[in-house]
Amino acid sequence: MQDWLNSTASDLGRGIAEGEIDPVALTETYLSAIDSHPLRDRIYARITADRALAEAQAARARAQAGRRLSLLDGVPISWKDLFDSAGVATEAGSKLLKDRVPGRDAKVLRNATAMGAVCLGKTHMSELAFSGLGLNPSTATPPCINDAEAVPGGSSSGAAASVAFGLAACGIGSDTGGSVRIPAAWNDLVGLKTTAGRVSLDGVVPLCLEFDTIGPLTRSVGDAAQMLAMLEGGRAPDLRGTALAGRRFAVLRTVAHDNVRDAPGAAFEAAVARLADAGAVIEPLDVPELAEVMPLSGVLYTAEAYGLWRDVIEANPDLMYAQVRERFRQGAQFSGPDYVAAWARLRAARKAWARATAGFDAVLCPTAPNLPPNVERLASDSEYYVTENLLTLRNTRIGNLMGLCALTLPTGTPSCGICLMGAPFSEEALLRVGAAAEAALA
Repeated sequence: MQDWLNSTASDLGRGIAEGEIDPVALTETYLSAIDSHPLRDRIYARITADRALAEAQAARARAQAGRRLSLLDGVPISWKDLFDSAGVATEAGSKLLKDRVPGRDAKVLRNATAMGAVCLGKTHMSELAFSGLGLNPSTATPPCINDAEAVPGGSSSGAAASVAFGLAACGIGSDTGGSVRIPAAWNDLVGLKTTAGRVSLDGVVPLCLEFDTIGPLTRSVGDAAQMLAMLEGGRAPDLRGTALAGRRFAVLRTVAHDNVRDAPGAAFEAAVARLADAGAVIEPLDVPELAEVMPLSGVLYTAEAYGLWRDVIEANPDLMYAQVRERFRQGAQFSGPDYVAAWARLRAARKAWARATAGFDAVLCPTAPNLPPNVERLASDSEYYVTENLLTLRNTRIGNLMGLCALTLPTGTPSCGICLMGAPFSEEALLRVGAAAEAALA
């Protein structure tokens, strides 16, 4: 039974389907592992044991009756603490929202529950989701699987830790500038960033509605495909028979390789070489328009984030971690015309990107240019916090700014991921390519 904690969600689902795994025993195993884990309170904000067991019992009855709702029916999942769950506090990692208890589940949680997902509880996160590092002195800083002294990546920090430490079969997070892909990469997981507008944000605490997206952190590409289907109440794409032979990949040279640290750079080059060995065609790519709009992130993100949260923040500013509070406040320096002009330039850059990348199956870059930074240094060195946070999110933010879907895969080097970016709303095609790439990188 201990192997269950390290199995893919899909394998657990297949075990349930074959009668080899009892969903109740599976859920009890996860709840017991969570309860006994020394880092549980840094990973989970709240455990929903009663709900999980009730859902597992229903999954058991369906399995016995031959009426399973999906491959992952009966599989235990964790949820980032910004997804509303009825009767359970949803605080988005902030004391500003302490004791906020919604009366209804978020739509994605309702969808997943309707397809048989078992809700284990809510995981810790960066405060209001506005940091890629995962450091949160206000509530808790989850651990990194590869470095006990480092941050795990954010803002879906606890989601990644719950899977990496064997305390959930899959974690559901959100990605506004890299918040699924960074913690996935730093904890050697698969992370899927969906296209903005594809997956419902109903009942999700917002950061920047123009860029907010929902996605899973998993142990395999297959799990990501299955979980995307559950979030939408749909059907997962068939990933069988995928291959890299003849696939065209572009290695993005604009911006993405500036100041990349040695380990992530070497891991990326080795991963690209393995993709080429498996038959992929690799070509360099420059998109000058991308470099021109990257500096617009400040106005595009902070203006909207501060517009959404200004009144709440300024009513109790001392409740916030200073680094996150000041990042929000940067939005006050921009005017309405600044914001509109930035969006006009971004839309033009997106058109240039679409022209430059047409014909490629995916655009590749290192997921993060750096390794997980040290917790104590981040907490004590304000300048280091700012520079590392911006560097951490730089490459992933490309996908958000260009309006893409994206998938990060482990390279085999600890805390180093390779990111595959696909065209908007092409998640199914990207997942098929990702499954082939996963096999080549294994």
